[in-house]
Amino acid sequence: MVVDFGLTYVCKEWLRLNKYVSNSIGFLCAASSNYLLNRWWTFESTNPDVSIEYFSFIGVSLVGLIINNLVIWWIHEKGGVNFYIAKIGGIVAATFWNFFANYTFTF
Repeated sequence: MVVDFGLTYVCKEWLRLNKYVSNSIGFLCAASSNYLLNRWWTFESTNPDVSIEYFSFIGVSLVGLIINNLVIWWIHEKGGVNFYIAKIGGIVAATFWNFFANYTFTF
């Protein structure tokens, strides 16, 4: 969550990128670090084909990114809630998808 929020904030506030582009950059960078954490800690994977496993994880994460951006759009744009509060909702929704999809398809 720190990688996701930190990069989103830097891209949105300092670099003045579009909020959804910033969110996507933060999310995808966090996904790569999350792959390593999930591989070693959560699922304790010993699969020797790391590249296939990683790309499966990133594929699941891209669906999670769509869910994340849709939830943010719905809460922030339609609901008028602060972007970063809406981002928490997006992270929660994407986390559930990512865990169960990775449990089923990746690890």
